[in-house]
Amino acid sequence: MNQHSENGTRRRVTQADIAKALGVSVMTVSMAMRNKSTVSKETCMRVQRKAEELGYRPDPQLSALNRYRTNSDGQPVHSALAWLNTWDPPEKLRSFHVFDLYWKGAQKTAQNHGYNLEQFRVKDIPLQRLQQILITRNIRGILVPPNQNHAGINLDGFDFSEFAAVRLGRSHQKLNFNFVTTAQMQNTILAFNKIHEKGYQRIGFAGMYMDGQTMGAGFLWAQQQVPQNRRLPPFLVKRIGPSSSWKNDLKIWLDNYRPDAILTYFAVIPEMLNELGYRVPEDIAVAATSVIDTAIDAGIDENAVEIGRAGVLALTSLLNDGQRGIPEVLHEHLIEGRWVDGSMLPEKR
Repeated sequence: MNQHSENGTRRRVTQADIAKALGVSVMTVSMAMRNKSTVSKETCMRVQRKAEELGYRPDPQLSALNRYRTNSDGQPVHSALAWLNTWDPPEKLRSFHVFDLYWKGAQKTAQNHGYNLEQFRVKDIPLQRLQQILITRNIRGILVPPNQNHAGINLDGFDFSEFAAVRLGRSHQKLNFNFVTTAQMQNTILAFNKIHEKGYQRIGFAGMYMDGQTMGAGFLWAQQQVPQNRRLPPFLVKRIGPSSSWKNDLKIWLDNYRPDAILTYFAVIPEMLNELGYRVPEDIAVAATSVIDTAIDAGIDENAVEIGRAGVLALTSLLNDGQRGIPEVLHEHLIEGRWVDGSMLPEKR
């Protein structure tokens, strides 16, 4: 059904038109279009169906003005976003430089959009109590930074139905929320290509089996550009544990396939190569899938600040759209990294 003005030209359908068609108030329509909890789900669905039927489209300028007005004057902090720290001890999370950069990117972006980013240490607050605190303070947006390997606190007892949530990284996989993370497959392809451009012919990859769908896939795809006899099978560790448990397996792999360069995220690889009698980079060069938090100076800078920034942008988008709980369609936001030259991967003569 089209709406026309007196001279017959088509005009924009307004929320007042929807309200008139349904016999409800404009305020009810406004709240229903944003899925506000003060309006029943049935009414929300009825309003949204009528809006689609009439061809309603929000006016972006009016929407922006409305958000500005609800922020009071200027751009003050009008609410908070929660950063749920599940580490034990909590201080250890941001001792990793990459996760500290996540925080800094998220914090600055939150402030730019009128929010405080506030950390909640799950170790110190029972989950049900934490949930009540957030509801009481009207904090409905949650960022979940990466979990601690096998030692973090799970969030199984937290009811996310009243919250919009975004994960940073691929951990917390039981939480089926949208997430922002580094583009691991694309970054691995980029790194392989850069290593190959520097003259290395037998490029290996060392990582975990669990990364086969991301980094492993990128490595195997990038190998297609080199002859078959120079395609090395990746060295994969089945489970996280002390490096001494797979040192002998690494030696066998090195003896069998003789790589002249290794791409890895294991920070101990240069040290292990030295222990096995290989000089770095003279015998085997090394590059990292992430140069942050390792002593490997060549490889990928994951743009960690941008991951934090994109996490907040994704979260505020959910809040503005009135979406809460588990999304019907999962969104992945992948942030590409950039290559960094370093002494451990010089040009090969």
